[in-house]
Amino acid sequence: MDASAGITDNALLFGDMLPDGGVLLGLDLGTKTIGVATCDAGWRFATAGKTIPRSKFTKDAAILRTIAAERKAAGLVIGLPRNMDGSEGPRAQASRAYARNLYDTLALPVLLWDERWSTSSAEADMIGQKMSRAKRAERIDSHAAAVILQGALDALTR
Repeated sequence: MDASAGITDNALLFGDMLPDGGVLLGLDLGTKTIGVATCDAGWRFATAGKTIPRSKFTKDAAILRTIAAERKAAGLVIGLPRNMDGSEGPRAQASRAYARNLYDTLALPVLLWDERWSTSSAEADMIGQKMSRAKRAERIDSHAAAVILQGALDALTR
């Protein structure tokens, strides 16, 4: 994507958009919910946060604006659901459109990050923590957002 528009899928370009670092929000866009994660300003650790019910974009954006303001977020990392062969289907295109709309609304730089395996990785982590099936179902999206965000952080700090 065009980095000059504040949206990219390249971690190096995204890092250049944020020369002073800052808190980032990670988002896992599901069809029913949006998982939210945050990181520290030094880009070391991603932490699972809230899971918000998905609604109309204006309502979603208002909630995300509040979270971004509370955390003083400098940018967003949004999961990009690619197919296993790396190609992009309708879900990836929907995520790109959501990212454009969110950028237009929040004016925060956006990194689209490959989210393949994020949900299964998050689930495995929660099973390892002996979390009940009910708790996993409730928290999977925010944990997947943390996996997505941590992957981007690792790339940004290499």
